Amino acid sequence: MSYDNKDKGMTLIVKTITGLTVGLILLYGLYITLHGHISPGGGFAGGVIVAISFIHLMLAFGREEALRILPKTFISVLESVGALLFLGIAILGFMGGYFFLDWFSKGKPFELFSAGSIIFSNIAIALKVGLGLFGIFLVLILLKFTSKDE
Repeated sequence: MSYDNKDKGMTLIVKTITGLTVGLILLYGLYITLHGHISPGGGFAGGVIVAISFIHLMLAFGREEALRILPKTFISVLESVGALLFLGIAILGFMGGYFFLDWFSKGKPFELFSAGSIIFSNIAIALKVGLGLFGIFLVLILLKFTSKDE
């Protein structure tokens, strides 16, 4: 991230703090997503936190910098991949007998891979929610409504 473009985004202090914290926020969102079956959290909460990290980046550096890191087409494709992954997990279970049948072997309780296919569902939902929320925020930023007086 370049701090030299003074016209876009916020002040140097905000940009510096954002550069230091956005990675930690993203990492925390991934942690919440991957450990959602062990502790409170999961795909939805983790996806919202991941979206917040990109929204934070956009607010501090401007939309051009955020779109350089995460282009609009990439957002759209990955959001669709999240939905298809979630549907694929459900259909794989359906082939085994009923919708969302746990087709992955379970491990020891309170370990990362202890919940079968739930961790994959959390990842798919985090993709769908995180990129969908960021996409909605992006559309709201890109739309400009002008009044009749202008």
